Amino acid sequence: MKITKDTIGVGFIGAGDISVLHAAAVKKVPGAKLVGLWNRNQERATARAAEFGCKNYKSPAELVADPAIDAVFVLTNLESHLEYTKLALAAGKHVLVEKPVGVSVAEIEQMRDLAAKNDLVCMPGHNYIYEASMMRTRELVENGDLGTITSAYVMYNIHHPEEVAKRYPGVVRQILTHHSYILLYLVGKPVELCAMKATLHYKEYTEEDIAMVQMRLGNGALAHFCASFAADDHAADPWTVMVKVIGTAGSTRYSYRDHVEIKPGLVHSQTYTAYQGSVMNEVRYLLVDCLRMGQKPLSTLDDAITAQKLIEAAEKSIAEKSVVKL
Repeated sequence: MKITKDTIGVGFIGAGDISVLHAAAVKKVPGAKLVGLWNRNQERATARAAEFGCKNYKSPAELVADPAIDAVFVLTNLESHLEYTKLALAAGKHVLVEKPVGVSVAEIEQMRDLAAKNDLVCMPGHNYIYEASMMRTRELVENGDLGTITSAYVMYNIHHPEEVAKRYPGVVRQILTHHSYILLYLVGKPVELCAMKATLHYKEYTEEDIAMVQMRLGNGALAHFCASFAADDHAADPWTVMVKVIGTAGSTRYSYRDHVEIKPGLVHSQTYTAYQGSVMNEVRYLLVDCLRMGQKPLSTLDDAITAQKLIEAAEKSIAEKSVVKL
């Protein structure tokens, strides 16, 4: 369903930290406008609406009913994603739903099926793969330019204070979800995995602040995930956020450290410009490539389902101290 009207109207359900990045992204997309938002905490909603220069709706129902809004961004906590995504899709709105997309595979399947039934785009917030270097890596892999893939690594080491981490469901769901769809996009689905987690610096919060996963890919290659809120990496060429694919005929790298501003980010001690850039690319792709041009998202809800299965397999491996077949 292509949108042909002059301005694509966007509405936000949720006005937390991530909404700041999405608002900046919408502002930079030609022919798009942030019409308004709703947030459970109305004090924050009022402040964000003033900051973004948009309307503050009284309820999510009022927001999705506004004919000026064509696309809804679901930017709330994980547990409410299904409720608000279904509300927006039922109202005939296209949707971007932040990751982790759903609590379970069944929840994401509901979103996928309702979007298909209503001929609407429902795009998971898989922002990293919209970076040019990620797309180039995928092309090199698909063309065989890297030879036989031997290994892949997705690393994340950014310290998060406990008061920030409390907003999230632990690094397995919050961060390894990113790692999972990145791996799927670049080199495909693993066939088995084993995982471990630990809690090292929280005093009260009981979720994990570090987790690692080892995987075997379909061609026999190995892959490794690390996600840590426990500590920053201060070494030379640090693994702040690093993605590597290594093959017999070449290799690729994506790193947060290629673009760093020495000022605090939303929750980070420094501003990693690539993070904002990935959100901007993702939003532009949805509003221009998908809604204007009729393209499919680079990562779909089917991919989100597979990523969720990887997360659940990692959780099973941790609980059972086992290798899990996929």
